[in-house]
Amino acid sequence: MFLVFPLINYYSVHLARFLDKACINHGKEGAWSLCSVTKVEETKTVLRMLPLFVSSMIGYVSNPIIFTFTVQQGGMTNTRLGKIHVSPATLFIIPITFQMVMLAIYDRFIVPFLRRRTGYASGITHLQRIGIGFASMILASVIAAVVERKRKEAAVQMSLFWLAPQFFLLGVSDVTSFPGLLEFFNSEAPRGMKSIATALFWCEIGLASLLATFLVQAVNSITRHGHYGGWLEGSSLDSSQLDLFYWVVAVIGLLGFLNYLYWAKKYVYRQDTRIVDEPSVDQDSH
Repeated sequence: MFLVFPLINYYSVHLARFLDKACINHGKEGAWSLCSVTKVEETKTVLRMLPLFVSSMIGYVSNPIIFTFTVQQGGMTNTRLGKIHVSPATLFIIPITFQMVMLAIYDRFIVPFLRRRTGYASGITHLQRIGIGFASMILASVIAAVVERKRKEAAVQMSLFWLAPQFFLLGVSDVTSFPGLLEFFNSEAPRGMKSIATALFWCEIGLASLLATFLVQAVNSITRHGHYGGWLEGSSLDSSQLDLFYWVVAVIGLLGFLNYLYWAKKYVYRQDTRIVDEPSVDQDSH
């Protein structure tokens, strides 16, 4: 996969030169209509974000997968808390509650602290924030695989709350990558293309869910042998290989994360997000 990066970089340079030709006036008899420099630069800005759009989409695939199968895992565990029966779907309270608390702590304490250390208005860059979320998703996939293996090997029914760590990490990813992606697309898009930036964000979330569906189907198709169904086609999770599938998701997430790091390192922000110290009154008087 990484062998194609130099080739993509080569074509991106030539694409920029190709778009620049749209600004050249060849007269009424020219081969194309004349475009303004602003339109060309706005187009180039959006195209520069596309590699990050694709790599982020791959990195986000594990999120809907873990959310979906964790609820199914919960149905195979001991859902009692004392005399209270806890529905597996109520585990969604964990990431939601964490997001509410973490967002307040992040904005009130973490961002001011990081702002003093890094000089960035948001504490860290948008791409760094997204990367933290993708790393959390990989760790959530690994923990989910280990917990599912332990659940199948346990002599007694495992408690529902063993699934809390992976839900907690999904909450971390939603606090970091979700708003990070939205802020990145909105801040980097030209002023006249903000709606396209928001559309790119929601398209990425939807396409990641679609890729997750294709991944489930592909794994079942590859692991299906004769009368034996695929890893996820068992009558229940006890007869399925969900733990192995989680490892596949973790590997794909890691490859997607490395891909993302490559493009994030090469990306140059349209505007410097560091805080510029304003000169004092005394300095202005001199």
